[in-house]
Amino acid sequence: MIKVLSMAVAVGLASSVATATVTKDLAYPSGALTSADDIIAQNYFVNHFYSFDNMGIGKSGGDITSMILRPKGASPLTLTLERMLNNKPTADGVNAQDLAIFRSGKLKGTGMLITDFVDAGKSQTYEIFIPSIRKVRRFAEPARDDAWGGSDFTFGDVTLRKPGHETHSLKGTDTLKGCLGMMADVKRNKYTQNAKLEAACYPDGKTVYMVESTPKDSAWWYDKRVSYIDTTTFVDYRTEYSKGGSKVKVIDRNWVSAGLADARANYWGYWYGTTFATGHETLAFIPASVTKVNHTYAKKDLWSTSTLRKMPKNIK
Repeated sequence: MIKVLSMAVAVGLASSVATATVTKDLAYPSGALTSADDIIAQNYFVNHFYSFDNMGIGKSGGDITSMILRPKGASPLTLTLERMLNNKPTADGVNAQDLAIFRSGKLKGTGMLITDFVDAGKSQTYEIFIPSIRKVRRFAEPARDDAWGGSDFTFGDVTLRKPGHETHSLKGTDTLKGCLGMMADVKRNKYTQNAKLEAACYPDGKTVYMVESTPKDSAWWYDKRVSYIDTTTFVDYRTEYSKGGSKVKVIDRNWVSAGLADARANYWGYWYGTTFATGHETLAFIPASVTKVNHTYAKKDLWSTSTLRKMPKNIK
């Protein structure tokens, strides 16, 4: 049996399609928010890129999105990918489509198309092109607490968690201090030799909402998570997860403004996560040069099973 979740090791960056619990016409608030639910809804809008009709992370010269998995005391694993998100699909009942193509590493040649539906009760469909058999197979939506094949991120962290899965409480506002986390002493390879792998320090001094979220499932892998969400852009710079009173994991996110009128129009620069019990680290790095928004793609049926079957070398 093919290890589907291992194939999807990087799908967090390669598939942010949302379940339709927050609408794409969610208005930007006219003033400061006092409701944790409203803040989480705005953050959900940002993380699922609803400010954009589409967003892609392709390849530009030698730049490409890289994901580095580093167990404590062991050599890291690097894989690279391209990803195209469609937030304005034409098919009836479809909310979003996400296409990922893995270009190197253990997933090289694997393609994945994820379709999300307007009906919030309908599971996403996962179609995966498996290079070893040159065929497309369809798989069920993974569990929210499944890890991406050894990374520090779960499918819930980046794709499947809905606002309704948790109870949210606003703990007030705070000022961030210092830089975001970043993997130290990264051994360079041909994919990262030109990457600016430096901690992002611009959030230092930013005012953030502190929102505590408690899972409605009492047996969940964390008891609570605290999100530090920008009061203007609603990007989440940091999420801290705790279990039994102890911090178990932290994810930091570096955001880049798309320069549009909507202050929420931001995309990821990098994600850095670490799990304290194991010392395992994950860095997903997206060079600014490879990101494009509201792009007109030459291939009209890009988000389709036929694209997976053909697995083109280049997508323009």
